[in-house]
Amino acid sequence: MKKALIIVDVQNDFCEGGVLAVPEANSIIPYINLLMEENEYDEIVLTQDWHPSNHKSFASNNGKNVGETISLNGVPQFMWPDHCVQGTFGAEFHKDLNRDKVTHIIQKGKNVEIDSYSGFQDNNHFMKTGLEDFLKYHDIQLVEIVGLALDYCVKFTAIDAFNAGFITCLHFNGTKAVNVKPDSARNTIYDLAEKGITILA
Repeated sequence: MKKALIIVDVQNDFCEGGVLAVPEANSIIPYINLLMEENEYDEIVLTQDWHPSNHKSFASNNGKNVGETISLNGVPQFMWPDHCVQGTFGAEFHKDLNRDKVTHIIQKGKNVEIDSYSGFQDNNHFMKTGLEDFLKYHDIQLVEIVGLALDYCVKFTAIDAFNAGFITCLHFNGTKAVNVKPDSARNTIYDLAEKGITILA
């Protein structure tokens, strides 16, 4: 069975010192590096938030405060601080993440009008990123998922992987939650397990 590791958004803005830092984000990087070192993956894919500066998920572009919610193209949109802007240091992968074995990079969130948490498609399910086609072209049957943040981009990447027909596993030690709401991490793990996604402790 061919397998892939999907590493979600391990970028400077989501790590320590970043504008949207996930608590304890840096602590998962050695674990992810060890996974790549100790396992034989047929493909290793990085996803990268890659927003234009005028992206409509940014509070600053809507005259809103961070944490408010608006309707964006008919979908509720949480207002984020400006983050992972194309070409900036914040959008770069963290320097400690070993990329020697990476075979593919998927950039997402490039459309000004629509946010994209999942590595597979935008939040409106209008446009695919090409990740599903890439994995199926390479006959991948099983995907393991790590990265940031558990309760947003990791969650929706895992759900879309499962819905696309891949056997889907989440490494609990390879992800951290932003926890906008206090129970987000716990609830996300319950939700994913209930859908049939395997949680690897």
